Amino acid sequence: MAAKGLEGVVVAQSKLSDINGEVGELIYAGYDIDDLARNTTFEEVCYLLWNGQLPNREQLDEIRGHLQQHSALRPEVLDMLRAYPRDADPMAAVRTAISALGMFDPDADDISAESVRHKAIFLTAQTPTIVAAYDRIRRGLEPLQPRAGLSFAANFLYMLNGEEANDTRCRTMDVALVLHAEHGMNASTFAARVTAGTLSDVYSAITSAIGTLKGPSHGGANVEVMNMLREIDESGEDPGEWVRGALGSGKKVMGFGHRVYKATDPRATVLRELADKIMQEAGETRWLDLSDKIRGVMAEEMEKKGKKIYPNVDFFSASVYTTLGIEMDLFTAVFALARMPGWTAHLMEQYADNRLIRPGSDYLGPRGLKVTPLDQR
Repeated sequence: MAAKGLEGVVVAQSKLSDINGEVGELIYAGYDIDDLARNTTFEEVCYLLWNGQLPNREQLDEIRGHLQQHSALRPEVLDMLRAYPRDADPMAAVRTAISALGMFDPDADDISAESVRHKAIFLTAQTPTIVAAYDRIRRGLEPLQPRAGLSFAANFLYMLNGEEANDTRCRTMDVALVLHAEHGMNASTFAARVTAGTLSDVYSAITSAIGTLKGPSHGGANVEVMNMLREIDESGEDPGEWVRGALGSGKKVMGFGHRVYKATDPRATVLRELADKIMQEAGETRWLDLSDKIRGVMAEEMEKKGKKIYPNVDFFSASVYTTLGIEMDLFTAVFALARMPGWTAHLMEQYADNRLIRPGSDYLGPRGLKVTPLDQR
């Protein structure tokens, strides 16, 4: 019997992360995501995923230095971004730029452990600069090069918005990146490992991952959440009535439930707290107020049916990103730059113990057909 969508099929062994959806647990390399989100930075999590342990001060300074060193874009890449149509999907822009980086790397086809590690740092450093540069170019603004002395998250917000963000906003962005850095054998990670399994290069594998993440069934959930929030806000309709009407007509209320989690998504808990803090500071709480009303009504309606359904990380990341000044069509690109250390860590594992990924399939078509001559068909 075929497992549709490979559900329940174990395709690899990994030391990177584990998800227990029944109890709402997510760990990176042994550390609970709540602990990491509250007590580490994105740079520390990058090091953890690439090395299997958290860095000490010297190691952290080193990885931050390497990320800073490789974050500026070469002129040819900027010229290419300027040549893109200004109405192009940002994920298409990122996918194409990442693929093009491989053509400028004389060691692109080197998949030795040392080379793959270098490319992991390089691609993680380049992606936020690409996302921010393309967004500014399409808005008629000059791209900004990264600023020395800023953290990964702070630099992204600076390059995107043209000014340095305060500590609350930088910390919120940093935690959001930590929460999205790795998540098991999801569709884009699997796509990257399939490509690497053919012994293709890192750039090709990451391009496969980005192309997979671009699909709305994987990377676009928080976009749909924001569309929903804006629809309710602009309609002036009572959120409770909107939710009940949606449920009654069979319409999905976005941001609830998860393919893996049957309990509370642990990432949502941390992000909800940050959403409250950043929106209170900004003096604009309508998206969070609206989200909380929707969440309350959903809980009531599900209880009537004897069911439990919980908000996922996308439910809160939508309003958090909006408050940070990130355009809605950039949400999935931000997901990509957050997931880069996870994708590249999986490539390290794949190349280190490679086997071509070649699943079988059950044939359901006819047999025994005979070819009719062309003029008799």
